[in-house]
Amino acid sequence: MMRALVLDFGGVISKTLFETHSLSEAALGLPSGTLTWRGPFDPDGDDAWRAMQAGEMTERDYWALRMRETGALIGEAWTEFPEFVGRLRGAEPEAVIRPEALDAITRAKASGYKLAILSNELDLFYGKDFRSRLPFLADFDLIVDATYTGILKPDPRAFRFVTDGLAIEAKDCVFVDDQAKNLNGAVAVGMPYVHFDVTRPGESYALALDMLAQGN
Repeated sequence: MMRALVLDFGGVISKTLFETHSLSEAALGLPSGTLTWRGPFDPDGDDAWRAMQAGEMTERDYWALRMRETGALIGEAWTEFPEFVGRLRGAEPEAVIRPEALDAITRAKASGYKLAILSNELDLFYGKDFRSRLPFLADFDLIVDATYTGILKPDPRAFRFVTDGLAIEAKDCVFVDDQAKNLNGAVAVGMPYVHFDVTRPGESYALALDMLAQGN
């Protein structure tokens, strides 16, 4: 029976911007400790993050806020997410890919599982050209990116792009996302899921692979 591992990108495959402040500060020439927003790593100290989790602002609005704030620190006015992400990460997206993700992708492929990405912001945040710098993406059977579909998770239609594209039943997939609200879409279509813990990535990937092996 065909099974599929369906992954979010930002936070799940790539490290979050919250985890790479030291790299960002070095890339921007800022003193260590300048960037203080920590999202899930310190929700009590990040009012905007809590507002996003409460549904009071969208994920894109959250990052637009951080883009404006960070650009202002160095006297620049960024208007496009790829510019923001590129400047913070020194235009090296490959440097912030989780090793746990690469291991899980290799193991899933070796086990014969299909691989898909379901992202709200892939090319919107990184730009169209970055994919060529991440050779492991060639292992994926399908990439569904709301940059082009216009359908954001947790809308169930976003998940149906995956099941239709892979010609697979939702019950035979395991979806992995670090945003709790996005899991509602998986529930709506009957897709098993793992709420990815960015503080324990290895454990989250192990759980997802185990669910696939056990038939969810």
